[in-house]
Amino acid sequence: MIAVILALVLPALYWEQGPETAPTLREAGVDCVHVPAAGAAAWEKAGFCHVGVSPATLEGFQKALTPGVRMIANEASATRAPWITANGWRFERANDKQGYLYEAKAGAAALSAAEAFAYGAEALIRVEPADLKEFGRMLGFLKRAEKPPLPSLADVGVVDDGSALVGEVMNLFLRRNVLFRALEAPDPSYPINIQLGVNYPKSEAANPGAFALKIRRQLTDEKRLLQIFGSAVVIGRFTSDGKTARLHLLNYGKRPVEGLRVRMRGTYGKPALLVAGQENSAAEDYMVADGGTEFSIPVMGAYSVVDFDVVQ
Repeated sequence: MIAVILALVLPALYWEQGPETAPTLREAGVDCVHVPAAGAAAWEKAGFCHVGVSPATLEGFQKALTPGVRMIANEASATRAPWITANGWRFERANDKQGYLYEAKAGAAALSAAEAFAYGAEALIRVEPADLKEFGRMLGFLKRAEKPPLPSLADVGVVDDGSALVGEVMNLFLRRNVLFRALEAPDPSYPINIQLGVNYPKSEAANPGAFALKIRRQLTDEKRLLQIFGSAVVIGRFTSDGKTARLHLLNYGKRPVEGLRVRMRGTYGKPALLVAGQENSAAEDYMVADGGTEFSIPVMGAYSVVDFDVVQ
């Protein structure tokens, strides 16, 4: 990966305005920016922390979608259902081999930063000026939450042939919180390995939503590593090295979620909870029973991080 990308630890602001906006950035809590290389000398003269990004470098970034939720009509009824736009499946598929550029639409800057951070993706984010303070607050939270990354956990393996069809299957798995890992070949350590055209027909995956539901039923809820109750728009990423664990929870909706309940397979110590936008948050109703660990989050906005010790 190119040097400027290697320098990224947290999601970074890509800012095309000049150094006269430095006071505005500082007020928003942004202390370093990535800027077009042509304007880097002016930022250097102003003494503001910056990284110059060449057009060729920027062109090499993959475009990330603006995360969020839109309501779509349910063809089987007169109701409307939430459709989540998320990039996590792309990050899992790419296995951290490339950088991403978010063109964050109005109101999506904080969620964009949180999503990139949750998946360990190297990302630059273009932010609407009106969203600078929101972005700065999230960046401050991410700095507090930063720690060495842990390996991601998965329920199923998906042999990735690079096709759009497999990509859409991964997308629906993500949206339904079926934890997956993209593989080059089947891995017997997973209870289910999916190789379209080999052990599952491609025609069956042509309806990715129904296919994701089928796999979830085959796996059974009892064997799922992660279950989330109380919201259809919260997506989790579960990571662990066998000694400690970290759960990332992303709320793709525009409203805070109240009373979110989480169940994880296995035994974990009491959760240490960090909630973006809140101080001194604490998990509630922690319990270990029937082979799993459960707790609740009273209120969460765009992003929460939960740390645990693994009980052997």
